[in-house]
Amino acid sequence: MIKTSWTPASWQQKPIQQVPDYADKAALEAVEARLATYPPLVFAGEARKLKKGLAAVSRGEAFLLQGGDCAESFLEHHPDNIRDFFRVFLQMAVVLTFAGQMPVVKVGRIAGQFAKPRSAPMEKIGDVELPSYRGDNINGIEFTPEARNPDPRRIEDSYRQSAATLNLLRAFAQGGYANLEHVHQWMLGFVKDSPQGHHYQEIADRISESMAFMRACGIDPETAPSLRSTDFFTSHEALLLGYEQAMTRVDSTTGDWYATSGHMLWIGDRTRQPDHAHVEYMRGVKNPIGLKCGPSLTGDGLIELIDLLNPENEPGRLTLICRFGANKVFDHLPQLIRAVEREGRSVVWSCDPMHGNTIKAVTGYKTRPFDLILKEVKSFFEVHAGEGTFPGGIHIEMTGKNVTECTGGARAITDEDLSDRYHTHCDPRLNADQSLELAFLVAELLKTSRVGHQKQAVASGF
Repeated sequence: MIKTSWTPASWQQKPIQQVPDYADKAALEAVEARLATYPPLVFAGEARKLKKGLAAVSRGEAFLLQGGDCAESFLEHHPDNIRDFFRVFLQMAVVLTFAGQMPVVKVGRIAGQFAKPRSAPMEKIGDVELPSYRGDNINGIEFTPEARNPDPRRIEDSYRQSAATLNLLRAFAQGGYANLEHVHQWMLGFVKDSPQGHHYQEIADRISESMAFMRACGIDPETAPSLRSTDFFTSHEALLLGYEQAMTRVDSTTGDWYATSGHMLWIGDRTRQPDHAHVEYMRGVKNPIGLKCGPSLTGDGLIELIDLLNPENEPGRLTLICRFGANKVFDHLPQLIRAVEREGRSVVWSCDPMHGNTIKAVTGYKTRPFDLILKEVKSFFEVHAGEGTFPGGIHIEMTGKNVTECTGGARAITDEDLSDRYHTHCDPRLNADQSLELAFLVAELLKTSRVGHQKQAVASGF
């Protein structure tokens, strides 16, 4: 495939999928023109720092934890919601850091994750058919003609919400809320209250002992600033390309183009056509990017996309987010790994155990069984062990709230429980307890993987 020169607008010359039809094109252009004059949400140096962390993941020296809302909501934009998400996310990261004995790169699906691809452009209830809900930055979830009409003003609202969210996240990450001793105390509370707490008590006790040893050596949050702050990055699916173009800026220090709407952007499984607009846009920005890999992707197709998106084979540039479904991992993941290894490509392998495991409960609610989520993660680790490659991360939809959207887990949420606190605007999310439970289970897999790699290194003479 012959590549043409790239500009932030060159995607407009390509076919495109999953775009809303705005009735008032002039209003849309006016909003995008204003956005192009607004301050960036993130900075090129931050994106480069994330890329450096992801390069370590690609070498098996760090682990990627990526998670957050399926689709952010205007109505639920509350500091308590952001705080609760960040709190659970930090707890998960501490558990994974200790088990893997390596840094955890922390990337939230937040401060920009509004637009969602849909399986059908229209939704029908009874005799009424209206455009599908595509996320709060496009239209409203209420099933009325007024709400479902794509409104360009929502794009500007999403920018403002993203800016406010980022401001609070930076304060949490650097202002003392991320203090390791606080995070550990929160985790001990989870272990104490969890029905399966005794399974996680051993790792909690070991972390307590390690922290006591550090304090005895004079290493605490007061003497070591790194123990009271953390690096936290944002990400979202780059679906609404007019918005992304408006937020694409030249870095004054390098002359390169960066998407300043988030540190990391990804291409969805429905928009990864190599000759279409989303791949065209993403190949030109220098941010670390992700690519969702579903069951329809072949090994040759993956290499074609890698050549387009990371032609210089830059470590940390490309994360492959695999989403097959719990029963399809062994059918699809090995051939993708072998193609990448055969061609010598540098990638981060991440597991999305959410999107391939969505079912409809007997009560009518869309849900995701926790057992299937865990099964896909286990299969992901098992395949990588068999191929001798590193299972670099997980990518989950989660919340810090005590919702009832995914069935199962230690508290055994049933189909009948779903109606209690089913708050998602789109797809079902793991609640706080389920997210932490998953972190402890992944920690055991990561520990086994680490030990296995160490044995391989010894056997190889390294």
